[in-house]
Amino acid sequence: MKKIFIGVLLLIAIFLALKNQSTFSPETVKSEPVIPTVHENSRETIYSEIKGSIKKGETFFNIFKKYKLDISELFQIREAAADVHGLRELHPGQQYKITVDNNEKVNSLEYRINDDAVLNITRTGSGFYARKIPIPYEKKILHIGRVIKDNLISSFGEGRENLILALELSDIFAWDIDLSTDIRNNDTVKIVVEGLYLDGAFKKYGDIQSVEFTNNGQVYKAHRFVNNGIAGYYNDNGNSFKKAFLKAPLNFRRISSYYSKSRFHPILKSYRSHHGLDYSAPTGTPVSAIGDGKIVFRGNKGGYGRLIVIRHPNGYETYYGHLARISKDVHNGTRVNQGQVIGYVGQSGLATGPHLHYEVRINHKSVNPLALKMPSGESIPDSLMAEFRSFRNQMDTELASIRTPDFTFARKMNGTSSNKL
Repeated sequence: MKKIFIGVLLLIAIFLALKNQSTFSPETVKSEPVIPTVHENSRETIYSEIKGSIKKGETFFNIFKKYKLDISELFQIREAAADVHGLRELHPGQQYKITVDNNEKVNSLEYRINDDAVLNITRTGSGFYARKIPIPYEKKILHIGRVIKDNLISSFGEGRENLILALELSDIFAWDIDLSTDIRNNDTVKIVVEGLYLDGAFKKYGDIQSVEFTNNGQVYKAHRFVNNGIAGYYNDNGNSFKKAFLKAPLNFRRISSYYSKSRFHPILKSYRSHHGLDYSAPTGTPVSAIGDGKIVFRGNKGGYGRLIVIRHPNGYETYYGHLARISKDVHNGTRVNQGQVIGYVGQSGLATGPHLHYEVRINHKSVNPLALKMPSGESIPDSLMAEFRSFRNQMDTELASIRTPDFTFARKMNGTSSNKL
């Protein structure tokens, strides 16, 4: 009986042992919880901005020291920007913005180069990358009408942008109209021009699309058109306004002495030939080459004072005398382009006041510059004439809608003028 009781107890123990073992399976075993490791640099990066305007004499080296930024990063940024826009080329008043992280490391630098572009330098995985980004202006087409009173500049009103618009108008007609000597009171100007806006505010004028100038009863029209990849201005028949010679070698002056075979010389007190024109203008007024050519004389020459002589194709030579100084890049043998500044008005030599003495000679014989007939410029090719006529007709409609006296109207660009550079 005792053996049976011990056997029963042993069976019960084995049963309980097997039952407990069956409750532990691989699926139900719980592992120790994994505690994630928190790294110092895994925090969210927070950026801050340093903004300002360049002060006179200020450099980015000064700015980095002022805000305790890493100068070694400035050297890397300067190297990245070298082929895009040098960081030494700073102008007072231009805006900048530097973005830094919470470790005072530079993430990006922006500098407003001019009215058209921003220098953008951004940190990448391998250093810094620089690029020039155009400013995203909104373009509108402006209609402007003016009546000339006294002179072209004052007729367009005050402000830098109006001055630039008047100068660009002068450049368009520089081969046909001398807008200082040929202009008359009550002449009229109608202009179709791009207006560039930023955040809804007018910033500056863009390209002049078309202009109608009525000078002393004669109407001149110029339309901007791209021919062979180059934008130029053409008359209604598709002939370029650009000619071999400009009408005059400087802007906005008056003729104080005309071409004459017998003129009383104010210093020599005798009558003698005057083989050119004297343009009265303030000392320092820029003097431009009237056409492409080669410098054959640069220096002092008797009564001319400081003189430049340019030889042009087909036997033409032009003389520019009484200069205050000559441009540093102008030397004997230098080739110059039409409109390039070669010197500045002065009163060197035999001169009673600041003015430019200007001569034109053909095969070494003097001619009256005002009587010189300018050869016509390049015409639009037949393959583009249909497109030009369509654009011209559109501009003629817009010009006809402009009223004078003073009138300004703006409309958004609708893409109808597709021929743009």
